[in-house]
Amino acid sequence: MVNPNRSTGGVGFSSAEFEDEYERPSKSEAKRQSNALQKLGEALVEAPRDRVKKVPMPEDVLEAILECQKITNHEGRRRQMQFVGKKMRTLDETEVAAIQKAIDSWKGASKAETSAMHALERRREKLLTDDNALTSLLSDHPELDVQHLRTLIRNARKEQAENKPPKAYREIFQILKQLDADKRKAAGADDTEADADSEADDE
Repeated sequence: MVNPNRSTGGVGFSSAEFEDEYERPSKSEAKRQSNALQKLGEALVEAPRDRVKKVPMPEDVLEAILECQKITNHEGRRRQMQFVGKKMRTLDETEVAAIQKAIDSWKGASKAETSAMHALERRREKLLTDDNALTSLLSDHPELDVQHLRTLIRNARKEQAENKPPKAYREIFQILKQLDADKRKAAGADDTEADADSEADDE
């Protein structure tokens, strides 16, 4: 029996349709792109509002994200999140790339913050296990109350030994965190003064 498609020299679809199939993304690729944009929207919704407001994006997309952040009802938030996804799919490649770049920069900042926190935690542990660490700390920061620190270290050791709430342990961390913040602030001020001196020299 002769294939009716072949009797006219055709193959069941036109060459134009065949080309269109290749030009359009496949269903699986389109779904991957849609899911990626949805996740990008979710990352924005989960981020602090002040950060989100600085991300370059169309006003209507920003409004949808900020509105979603305000919704506490589970079902309402789910529906708004779908709307955010819909808005994200209206973005062009340049807009998506700008948003992705902003989110990636947050991750870099978060890694630096995490690394700094781990360094403070290690310093606290050293204070509890090595008496020389306190001597070194006081050498760098003679303004600290040595008696208060000794008491905190003694209490933190006791908390660990007796499995008590880590009140002194946390206070030691807060002191170290404040010292680190003051150090960064002073370094920033020094950089500003150096820039000012450099500009004065140039004049």
